[in-house]
Amino acid sequence: MSARLARLAESHGIEIAYISELGERQRIDDDAIRGLLAALGVDPETGEEGSFESAQHKPSLTCALPQAVADGRRWGVACQLYGLRSERNRGIGDFEDLARLATIAAGAGASFIGVNPIHALFLSDAGRYSPYSPSSRRFLNPFYIAIDRLDGGAAAVDALSAEEPDLFAGLDGDLVDYDAAGRLKRRLLKAVFTARADEIRDEQAFERFREAGGESLAGFALFEAISERQVETGSYAGWHSWPEALKDRASADVVRFGEENADLVLFHTWLQFEAEEQLAEAQARARGAGMTIGLYLDLAVGVAPDGAETWMDPSLTVGNARVGSPPDMFNSQGQDWGLAPLSPKALADRDYKPMREAFEALTRHAGAVRIDHAMGLARLWWIPDGVSSAGGGYVRYPLGAMIDSVAAASQANDCLVVGEDLGTVPAGFRSVMEEAQVLSYRVLYFERHGETQFLPPEAYPHLGLACISTHDLATLAGWWRGLDVKLREEVGTQDAAATKRDLGQRERDRLALILALVEARLLPDGMDDLASGEAALPDTLPDSLAIALHRFIARTPALLVTVQLDDMLGSERQSNLPGTTDQYPNWRIRSPTSLDDLAADERFRRLAAAMREERPSAT
Repeated sequence: MSARLARLAESHGIEIAYISELGERQRIDDDAIRGLLAALGVDPETGEEGSFESAQHKPSLTCALPQAVADGRRWGVACQLYGLRSERNRGIGDFEDLARLATIAAGAGASFIGVNPIHALFLSDAGRYSPYSPSSRRFLNPFYIAIDRLDGGAAAVDALSAEEPDLFAGLDGDLVDYDAAGRLKRRLLKAVFTARADEIRDEQAFERFREAGGESLAGFALFEAISERQVETGSYAGWHSWPEALKDRASADVVRFGEENADLVLFHTWLQFEAEEQLAEAQARARGAGMTIGLYLDLAVGVAPDGAETWMDPSLTVGNARVGSPPDMFNSQGQDWGLAPLSPKALADRDYKPMREAFEALTRHAGAVRIDHAMGLARLWWIPDGVSSAGGGYVRYPLGAMIDSVAAASQANDCLVVGEDLGTVPAGFRSVMEEAQVLSYRVLYFERHGETQFLPPEAYPHLGLACISTHDLATLAGWWRGLDVKLREEVGTQDAAATKRDLGQRERDRLALILALVEARLLPDGMDDLASGEAALPDTLPDSLAIALHRFIARTPALLVTVQLDDMLGSERQSNLPGTTDQYPNWRIRSPTSLDDLAADERFRRLAAAMREERPSAT
């Protein structure tokens, strides 16, 4: 690599070398550097040097830390909203289910409810259901609207069930059938809107919502309307496949479409109004039930390249690169998340207003927000077009300016911020986040000293959120059985030799957890022979051990502790298996227990009681 190429790259924020999660220095090759420069719009041969080093790298603001949270140690429940079961929902969890779960959890002593990202996906293509590949992060997913909570919703359900009962069949399986549920909910939402169209147009609250939403809301609704019409003609929901004239937000054809389809655009505007109303009500009910924090929402790391956000504002993202992650111990070739990276130049030119707006929209009805892959505030792994994820490299963002944009929204809405800082974390990142009052995200599985020894509870940071597992990892019961390891072989992401190695390591990890419980004086009575090796570890996780491990994580000094609803119910199937697409039912697995039975579920009650005992300030 020439000295000039290295200087050019670094001046535009490209890291020519980085430290891997294993502590090894990795250098990216010249082809990757040239590809990244090209993605940034810089000619590798003749381009001028940039000014990245003079950007704002230290934050001037801090995120909100409400006194009620700072004074106590709180715990909450995390769930996948789409997977919630109830007798009243239509095959997919909704905002009414969220409010009901919040009420149940509050009664059990929880201070917050965490959910997967609820950003807008593609309403006209229910098959694009990954919550981490949204069409827009500024708007909500209308599939989460509770139909029976709408004016006229119950009547629409009764009428459609009498007219086409087959639409309501087959929605109660163990997996979410997005196509069937999406088809049904679109029909019902259209029916409610059609019946109330004149009333909706005259509703003052709706008109205020439209005015406040401005051009962003109008553009999003227009995108959704065009997307719907394109799908009806056999095309696709994403704009990359649309006719050329419709790809340009400012074209005469797009203006004409909006005029000719004003009712359809109004429909999609109304959906956002109702979604936000129901989300706001869920937060109000959570707080009204006694929750200190209430809803804990999730911000995805980016948006789909062909979604509403890139169509409305194409210069804000980079079109010839995708976001992913470098090779690591779980993925030797790295990962390609297929997301459009934000343009550092466009963000700077607009004084980071787009970041503030996205975060403000999310924090408006939340007590806490989790930033997925929070290292994206400092750098993202960009993959230039035409190469695999291993051929990419890190492109940096001014961390101070990025944090300030988040902190401004956090303060405006008095909303706590958690930064998911797992994986390859750049040097100094966590200390900067701590100074900005962003809580670190600590997962029991990864909090180790050496290769096997688990850190004791007191080693966790105070300004943090601690948990046993996450949506991307095995449930506790599944981890204990090594189901995640076996799954990787079943779906073809690792071979038999790697599986044998990893299962051997898991056996050592299970014993290490037992020893950690011994050190913390939490090993259940009658299990001393497990620690001594006199007895074999049980094949399945006993409830008493599951509760002891949750007591272990609850005793950390971390301000917040999250308990997965799946772990409270003893589920073994994880929500998502990274590195897979259709080999595993990602984002489709439903809760094994209905909300109607949850409060009486004995396992749920016992684990909640343990959390209350360990963190009594949450009550």
